[in-house]
Amino acid sequence: MSAIANSSTNALATKVPVDLGARSYEIDIEPGLLARAGKIVASHLSRPKTAIITDENVARHHLAALRDILTSSGIDATVIIVAPGEKSKCFQTLANVCEQLLEAGIERQDTIIAFGGGVIGDLAGFAAAILRRGVEFIQIPTSLLAQVDSSVGGKTGIDTPSGKNLIGAFHQPRHVIIDTDLLDTLPERELRAGYAEVAKYGLISDAGFFSWLEGSWAAIARGDAAARVKAVETSCRAKAAIVAADEHEHGARALLNLGHTFGHALEVATGYSDRLLHGEGVSIGMIMAHAFSADLGHCSHDVKDRIAAHFADVGLPVDASEIVGNLPGANEFLQLMYQDKKTVEGRLTFILTRGIGQAFIAKDVPEAEVRKFLGNVTALK
Repeated sequence: MSAIANSSTNALATKVPVDLGARSYEIDIEPGLLARAGKIVASHLSRPKTAIITDENVARHHLAALRDILTSSGIDATVIIVAPGEKSKCFQTLANVCEQLLEAGIERQDTIIAFGGGVIGDLAGFAAAILRRGVEFIQIPTSLLAQVDSSVGGKTGIDTPSGKNLIGAFHQPRHVIIDTDLLDTLPERELRAGYAEVAKYGLISDAGFFSWLEGSWAAIARGDAAARVKAVETSCRAKAAIVAADEHEHGARALLNLGHTFGHALEVATGYSDRLLHGEGVSIGMIMAHAFSADLGHCSHDVKDRIAAHFADVGLPVDASEIVGNLPGANEFLQLMYQDKKTVEGRLTFILTRGIGQAFIAKDVPEAEVRKFLGNVTALK
């Protein structure tokens, strides 16, 4: 496998290991890497048969190329296409995907390919985790959000009316194949939304990376290959290190949820619709997390203002008032927050900060403080 992955002569090609013992795998990052995906996929197959799970948008742009690449490596691929968007992360779609995998004769020793953004990765990974009590899968992420976050670490799952990602399993991929050229067909709004997850790594523990992003985000947005590879690689290395130390989120991995307690509640409140993309919810959520930290005296409000100014420059929403349509009141919003996966014994766990690159886990925030903060959020009144 390593010989195949290292055969590129592209100066921008890079590799990030995810060290999980017997479940270790590699993330290969390179512009144009899809052209070599057939050989990488073949190295993981016990027989020349696989299934590609993708959505309608990715299929329109890239499915033919992937099928041709697999065919040239002698691999037969069943294709399962689902509707794009967060609403496909549901029980009905999961059941349909699993039935199609079984009808296609996918067996326990086979490998599934998740070819798409975060929704496809989560859905296909969960299907792989439960089909025949577990089959392998490979991530080929096509969105910036998936390339820097959801394709790495083995979190899979679906949403329910009660909350986001509340039904799922930890199921690590066998390989992550990241072709940064695939971002060229990504809609601008989705690219910006994915950028919020890139910035998150700087805000958690790498102030230098955040400073670099403040000066380089425009290059990333316009498609500069080196800037995109650096942003993706830095993000993947940060996540891989945290996942290796805390695979099942018993401790430090919760830091990766900076802004998500607020952001996920906003996604539920907007019905997982295009009113709010996941990355947009994370953007607003991270601003709220920094504002809440400042209210509690952990950091200066200037920190929140600096982040908000940068996100606004990028074109990300920075306040819940920017979401089209009404939101629930503060009391109802708080109840949505209690469905957060980090809730323990009925108490919310927050990711707060002492400054840029200084996030920490807080399990002892009084509910009265949360209510006070939410009561001051104009959009929730």
